[in-house]
Amino acid sequence: MRRGDAMLAHAVRTWVAGWAVSRRTPPPVEKPWGLYVDVAGNPAEVGRHVLPETEESLVRRAAASVTAPRTWMKMPAEPGGIEAWMPPDWAVAWDRTGHLMATDLTPTAPRTPGGYAVAVDHRDGVVHVRVRDAAGRPAARGQAAIVGDAAVVDQVVTEEAHRRLGLGRVVMRTLADQAVDRGAGTGILVATDAGRALYETLGWKKHATLAECIYRP
Repeated sequence: MRRGDAMLAHAVRTWVAGWAVSRRTPPPVEKPWGLYVDVAGNPAEVGRHVLPETEESLVRRAAASVTAPRTWMKMPAEPGGIEAWMPPDWAVAWDRTGHLMATDLTPTAPRTPGGYAVAVDHRDGVVHVRVRDAAGRPAARGQAAIVGDAAVVDQVVTEEAHRRLGLGRVVMRTLADQAVDRGAGTGILVATDAGRALYETLGWKKHATLAECIYRP
């Protein structure tokens, strides 16, 4: 495996491990084609296969192993590049295409806008950051799972009424500071199109597109 491919595969594996910790699922299980995470109890999906390497043979083997509807498969690839490999009853979820991003973490000591307060807590390997307005209502939040020397950022959300005030940046920078305090030097996340724009302003770099497919027999 080329060095760049090996680094990408490692980043994907780190993201999956952190995602599982963040979402409190069972740990990822090794499969011949990559990893599988059981997310039973989620009405939108029962499990997800994540392929650190994208090869046609691996994609086809992973797809052929699936019998449960609402099983998802994610891999570093452009959606159009894998569509022809998918067997019947599988569909490319174009609207769930993600962007694998990473950054070197450094302390930033963010400033919180007036009228807002930030709370931080750390539970079971996950740092939670919550921002509330003056009335105590939720305004923004995010969390990061610490996996070795990496922080996997997850579920960063700013409520509609509080957007465009810099609260997303406050959450991200607070998570970075907390992760650095806990020994993390690298940040990893999977962003939506909208999220990618925010993260790029904070120095995050895209490493790969992540295509997603779903089994719908």
